[in-house]
Amino acid sequence: MYQPLKIGITHGDFNGIGYEVMIKTFANHDLLELVTPIIYGSKKIWDYYADRLNIKGVDVRVIKEPGEARSRACNLIEVDQPNSNIKVEPGVPSTTAGRLAALALLAGRQDLLERRIDAIVTAPINKDMIQSPEFHFTGHTEFFCAPFEETSPTMLFVANDLRVALATMHMPLNEVPGALTFDLLYDSIARLEWVLQQDFGIDKPRIAVLGLNPHAGENGLLGNEEESVVKPVIQRAWEEGRIVFGPYPSDGYWGSGTYKHFDVTLALYHDQGLIPLKLLALEEGVNITCGLPIIRTSPDHGTAYDIAGKGVASETSFRNAIYQAIDIHRHRTRHEEATRDPLKKTFVARGKDNVKLDLSKSVDEE
Repeated sequence: MYQPLKIGITHGDFNGIGYEVMIKTFANHDLLELVTPIIYGSKKIWDYYADRLNIKGVDVRVIKEPGEARSRACNLIEVDQPNSNIKVEPGVPSTTAGRLAALALLAGRQDLLERRIDAIVTAPINKDMIQSPEFHFTGHTEFFCAPFEETSPTMLFVANDLRVALATMHMPLNEVPGALTFDLLYDSIARLEWVLQQDFGIDKPRIAVLGLNPHAGENGLLGNEEESVVKPVIQRAWEEGRIVFGPYPSDGYWGSGTYKHFDVTLALYHDQGLIPLKLLALEEGVNITCGLPIIRTSPDHGTAYDIAGKGVASETSFRNAIYQAIDIHRHRTRHEEATRDPLKKTFVARGKDNVKLDLSKSVDEE
C-alpha cells in the first residue's frame, strides 16, 4: 500500500506570494493522496491569507514535530513564539519576515537531516531581509549544502523535459571567468550525469555545454575560455565515456531549439541559463539542489512583492516543485534497489578445446 511522503514546506517570506501559492496548491485535496505536507510557518499568517483570498476548505492542523503529522491533511509546525504580534504587509520587505523565514529553514533542514521528513520544498525568500547570524548565505542552495561541506553545488532547473544547470550560481558577472576552472566544470558535468541517472532514471544522459563568450569565443578571437577550459573538459568527458557536446554559442543554441536534443544544458553563469528558461517556462520551472543525499526543490520564482496578496499568483511552479520532489524520491528508491547488490563479474577460464565457466570466484578475487 502506498504511503504518502512527508514533504516539509518552508513558508519563505510571508509578505510575498508563498502563502498564496501554498493555499491554492492544497485547495486541491487530491494532492494529499500523494503527500503529507508539513509546513514550517505560522497558523495566524495562513489564516490571514486564506481569509484575504477567500479560499475555503483548506484546514491546517498545528503539530509540534513531524511524527504527529496526519495523512490526508495539512500539518503546520509553528516557527514563532505563541501569541507573538506578527504584522503581515503583503508586498513590503521586513526584517520580521526575514527572521521567520530563517527560523522555518533552520527547523525544516534539521528535520530533513534527521530523516523525519522525506524531502523539502522551499517557498521564496528575500535574500537581503533574511540575513542574520543564523542565516548568512546567498540563497537556499548554499544553506542546504552547508551541512555536507559542499562548496561547489550545482543548481538544476526543470520544466517538463527542459533541464538547465548552472556551473556558477549567485556570482557577480565579472568574477565568472576566473571561477571557471577545469575542476569546477569537470565536477559539474560528472555531478550532472550522476544526478540524471539517480534522480531522473536516464542511464546515459546527453549533456550540452554552453560557451562563455559571444559565438563561443570564435576560436579564440572573442575570448579564450572555450579553448583553455571548456573544450579540454569536454574532451576528458568523452574519453571517460560521457556524452557531452559543446561549447555552443548561447544565442544560436536557444534560438534554434538545439536544446531540445539534449537531456540537460549546462550554462556557465546565472542569467545565461535562467533568462531562456524563464522565457520558455516561467510558471512551470522548478529549482533542484543537485548532488546531495537529501532532496530539496523550490518553485522557480521569487517573492513577487508586486502581486503579493492580490490573489493572482500562479501556484503551478510550486505544485510542480512538490511533484518533482516525489519523482526524485521514487527514482532514488528504484536506483538504490537496482544497484544495492550487483552481480559479481565472473571469471572465464579458456582451455584448448572448450570454454569453462568458473563460478567459484570473481574478478575481484583474481
